[in-house]
Order: sequence, then structure tokens, then C-alpha cells
Amino acid sequence: MKSIQFEAKTLNESTYKYAAEELHVNRKYVDLQVVEEKKSILGLNKTYIVEAKIKFDPLRDGIEYLKEILTAMEIEAIVEAKAEEERQLTFSIDAKENPLLIGKNGKTLDAVQTLIKNFVNLFTDEYYVVSVDVGGYKNQKKKQLEILATKTAKEVARTKVPAKLGKMNAYERRIIHTKLADWRDVITESEGEEPNRYVVIKPKNK
Repeated sequence: MKSIQFEAKTLNESTYKYAAEELHVNRKYVDLQVVEEKKSILGLNKTYIVEAKIKFDPLRDGIEYLKEILTAMEIEAIVEAKAEEERQLTFSIDAKENPLLIGKNGKTLDAVQTLIKNFVNLFTDEYYVVSVDVGGYKNQKKKQLEILATKTAKEVARTKVPAKLGKMNAYERRIIHTKLADWRDVITESEGEEPNRYVVIKPKNK
């Protein structure tokens, strides 16, 4: 986690406020520790070398942040989180208003994911990969895209004619690329400019 050191005359609320401003975080995420106590020559005045650290748990505080977002949207939901791999977090949301949280073509879900991703990475020096799913939407979407990839790849391999899929976000394109990565007869390439990038499945030259 991020940390800084500075000199202070006393440890009070203003010291915490200064540390929070320097670390660019909310006061509640700041932990102060005295590293060294310095006295004047006559010993009348003391100052402190203070280390300010960010106290932050990506899973626990990430869940709380998502709950705050949902409360602001007046949505009651169950929020869970788990660490998939090193610095890879997955948050799951389940509510009666799942369709509202997903939005058209998953756009609301993407926006929520961007918010939590930026929030988590604000507190860390090392980047976290953050994913959010609502009511299993992404798992279902993944299955649909893998079926589309397989069906289209077979057609391209048979006809030797490239096939252009519809515009997709980075997550969806990655599913297509991963599914067809080991195919011997086709290759995949992303083309176009954001937000209209898409995947082209092409016959592999032999």
C-alpha cells in the first residue's frame, strides 16, 4: 500500500487530514505511526517523524464501496467478492433489479465495474484486475460468445472467407480471442477504433 513520511509537531486530526490530502484518499483510510521522536537542544520542544500508510482491504472495502453505490441507486443487493489470482478480484452482485444493473448490452455493468476498478487501484501501487458480475450475466454472456466463436470459426475454416463479428468491448473480444487461440485453421484480430472495435476471424495461411 502507498505510504509517506513527514515531520509533525503533534498527532491530531489536522495531521490525519494533511496525510489524507497527500495520499489523495479519504481520512478513514489513513493510519499514522511515529517513526522517530525528535527533541530540541534544550529538550523543550518535540517533533515527530510520522509515517502515514493507507489501511485498505481490497475485498472488504471494495464490497462496502459497491454497497454505497447500490444504496445511492436505491437498490438492495447481496454483494460478494473473492480473489481469483494474485491482484485479480471478482465482485458478484445479486438483486431483484439485476436487469437495471446490467443495462443495455451490459453498459451499466461496465460503468459499475469501472467505478470499483478505479476505487481499488486508487489505494495501491500495484495494479489490480477487477471484474464485476451481476446475477451471473457475464458467465452466460461468455457461453454465448464462445458458441458464436466456435460456430463462426468452423464456417471460416470451411469457406476460407473472413468473418467480421459485431462491435464488442475489450472483455468480450478477449473471450473470442481466448476461445480460438489454439485453433489450427483460423486466427483472430481486433480491428476498428473504440468504442466500435470488433473481432475478425480469418482463415490461417498455410
